[in-house]
Amino acid sequence: MPSEELQYPTKPYSKVNRYDVRATYALETIHEIVNTCPVLQVSFTVPDSPFPMMLPMIGQMGSFARPSSDTGDVLELYLHGYVSSRLINLSRKGGSSSSGSGSGESGNGTGTGTEPRGLPVTVGASHIDGLVLALTPNSHSYNYRSAVLFGHAEVVTDVEEKLWAMELITNSVVRDRYRHTRVPPNQAEMQSTSVLRVAVAAGSAKLRSGMPSDDKGDLADAELLDRVWTGVVPVHYTLGEPIPGPYNKLEAPPAYLDEFVRESNQDARDAAVEAARRAPKPKAKAEQED
Repeated sequence: MPSEELQYPTKPYSKVNRYDVRATYALETIHEIVNTCPVLQVSFTVPDSPFPMMLPMIGQMGSFARPSSDTGDVLELYLHGYVSSRLINLSRKGGSSSSGSGSGESGNGTGTGTEPRGLPVTVGASHIDGLVLALTPNSHSYNYRSAVLFGHAEVVTDVEEKLWAMELITNSVVRDRYRHTRVPPNQAEMQSTSVLRVAVAAGSAKLRSGMPSDDKGDLADAELLDRVWTGVVPVHYTLGEPIPGPYNKLEAPPAYLDEFVRESNQDARDAAVEAARRAPKPKAKAEQED
């Protein structure tokens, strides 16, 4: 962990304008939101399409050059994809490199003055932590954590980095799963799978926590208070009991899987409840819930 909290540079395209008291540009917060999101929304433009494209993908923040780095460090985003997909092909045309430098030159705000290589992409990650039920429909909200990354995607061509990224992404789905399977991938699997490395240029996050916030006039309405329930319904991602496959020969799920399911569910519940109880940041007078 760096001695000081690192932040992404605030760019016109990454700055949170509406209710910016909820915004953060801290690398640790943004990376944690991305790493715990099961599906990332990746947007990019296609030369022959009148509309931007968006794909749901799985990915994880990491550093091949500095594998012991934590979420508060400068990291790249690795995305898993099929070798002939449109996004992979466009990223390949946009430029590729043999391995990641890990220096974060295009992602730490220092600015090198050189044109970044790769396909420009925008990546979104969102979590819903609670349904915020207020006295009026207009004051309802979510407790949420959302993050957006802006960067340039390149296809990873270095075999060592690609294998490292495949292990990183696999273990982000189920902790410690990779080494408990048939590895390394065979030649056919390596040829059909591509990994994108996104050098992050900027990022931002926006978070809401706490209880409902209603207008003073409604709070002074005794009849309204007596008939409308207000509060937060916690929302969290839950993993069910593992169901064995048709050719599974193990009598019970392995310990690492049981532990992962149990701890993931407990952590998700705790986070949702904590978000409900955490005091929200003061709301600017001119702002409405969003």
